Amino acid sequence: MSHAPAGGHAILTMLQAFIWFDEGLQSYIRSRGWPEITRPQSMLMANIALGVNRPADIARQLGVTRQMIHVTLNQMAKMGVLALVDSPEDRRAKIVVLTPAGEKMRADAQTAMRLMVEELSRRIGAKAVERIVDIDIGTWGQSMRFDPPARRPARRTRD
Repeated sequence: MSHAPAGGHAILTMLQAFIWFDEGLQSYIRSRGWPEITRPQSMLMANIALGVNRPADIARQLGVTRQMIHVTLNQMAKMGVLALVDSPEDRRAKIVVLTPAGEKMRADAQTAMRLMVEELSRRIGAKAVERIVDIDIGTWGQSMRFDPPARRPARRTRD
């Protein structure tokens, strides 16, 4: 039996799990009559649902530029599911809020997640799902940073 290196297997497993949930969510949202949303739009909505509502904070959470977040916000504002408004704490700052339509979309997304977790529990067992959910990724700390190799001085050639 061939085994992939542990690091490669771990990241592929996590990515596949993310895609499994995201594709299920996308399918459910479409089945409820919502327009198709992109994966970045889905990730933006997930952050808003978790209480992250400042564009700069969302960009930081997702590891993308503020410009990309604003493009995505504008797309979703045109869909009528969210709006950018003045922050009640700091009038110079903007926050993202869900519109009434956005609240309905979030409710549908929460239903989708509940249904997928129930199905996953049937497929792999409730205990396995509990172990997955109980992983506190927040305890992992900051992403690891590796320094590039030191540059060697260019060799001088004799003329």
